[in-house]
Amino acid sequence: MFILGEKLVKENIITQPQLDEALDRQRRLGGRLGQNLVALGHVTEQDIKKQYQRNPPPPKCVEDTGLDLSFITDLVLKHIVFMGEFRMGDVVERIKLPMTIVNRALEILKREKFVEIKGATSYASATYTFKVTESGQKRSLELMDLCRYAGPAPVTLDEYQTMVELQTVKCVTISDETLRDAFSHLVCREDLFRRLGPAITSGKTVFIYGPPGNGKTAIAEAVGRVPTDFVYVPYAIDVGGQIISVFDPVNHIPVPPAMLTENVDQRWVLVRRPVVMVGGELTMRMLDLDFNRISKYYEASLQLKANNGIFILDDFGRQQIEPRDILNRWIVPLDRHIDFMTLHTGMKFAVPFDMLVIFATNLEPTELLDEAFLRRIRYKVEIDRPTEPEYQKIFKGVCSASDVPFSQEAYDYLMSYCYKQYGAIPNACHPRDLIEQIIVESRYNNQPARLTKESIEMACSNYFVRMET
Repeated sequence: MFILGEKLVKENIITQPQLDEALDRQRRLGGRLGQNLVALGHVTEQDIKKQYQRNPPPPKCVEDTGLDLSFITDLVLKHIVFMGEFRMGDVVERIKLPMTIVNRALEILKREKFVEIKGATSYASATYTFKVTESGQKRSLELMDLCRYAGPAPVTLDEYQTMVELQTVKCVTISDETLRDAFSHLVCREDLFRRLGPAITSGKTVFIYGPPGNGKTAIAEAVGRVPTDFVYVPYAIDVGGQIISVFDPVNHIPVPPAMLTENVDQRWVLVRRPVVMVGGELTMRMLDLDFNRISKYYEASLQLKANNGIFILDDFGRQQIEPRDILNRWIVPLDRHIDFMTLHTGMKFAVPFDMLVIFATNLEPTELLDEAFLRRIRYKVEIDRPTEPEYQKIFKGVCSASDVPFSQEAYDYLMSYCYKQYGAIPNACHPRDLIEQIIVESRYNNQPARLTKESIEMACSNYFVRMET
């Protein structure tokens, strides 16, 4: 959290000795730097909140972008070659840079005979209609051979690192009410709220384990709904002249246009805190930059897309790669909150690793990990099978949500006869799966779905496998 301290000192909110005192207290007692500054009386909670509420200002000149004018000019040319006739505003919309900067790029392209003015409605350059010349098309093809990226202008790595630090997931504050609201659709024990709340607030790694079919995935997904604030994600990052595409519509949900703030750098997208979820399909390649040899630019790794948010690794231990290999890959990021990436050129660079990591598994933790790895995972939360009252509450909830009238007689038949007949143990997922069987059967017979002994028997015979005696 050194960026926070440096900003507070630079803005004369605290002095350097006060920062040193807070850092010393943080080393001794733990917690966030902001919390230690507040505890020492050097700042107020409001002072800290203001530091984390920052909108990236729009660049006023080329130098503010951190990019070379030649890079911007080449990017503009790659955009306009597909546009036919265009106006400056069309380029501004695509490249996400102010008109003053785009105008400088177009002036260079005109001077080099790559574009020409087709017409105008006034003397203002904003009204000019441009067209790419034949030499401009040839130059664009040459640029495409080097890199086919033709999206919004990227931000620099330094800008990205600063923004991630300011938006850190550790600044998320939740209340018991917020947590319970996110879990309102689930039947949970009180102990779960007492354990999950501090775990989420800490931003540390959480390990959720227990028998299959009892809500570990649902709980992990519910944790993803706890943060309700927004963060900025760049369309792309420029690292040593290489482009890394970051914004992903699958994992990044933009806020409604009505909620957007004016006068913001358009190279950033305001989104809900990311929730990236991956299961058995995870490979080591997904944890590193993916260089496309045809397009010649990179797709960000999963954890890079999850920065400032939540990374959920479901079905941990069932991937094609060993759990030890995954944790060996992440042992430094989990400890130091910094990840290291490598470009195909051999250049290595550091990126922030700022996310709440949740591992969910139905395998025995001690079979997956040794003591050294388990020690690094600070919070372990066991999700056991539901008690009989909890199971009945889940069953009634599923019936209500599915418009299937609950029948106590049919329910008692399930519990007293069917489970014993098939040698099964009630799991939290069974009510949903059994009711779904009844609904599908009733739909096939063109009858209303009803909970009866017969329908329960049918659903169980389809769902369970009879145990050998």
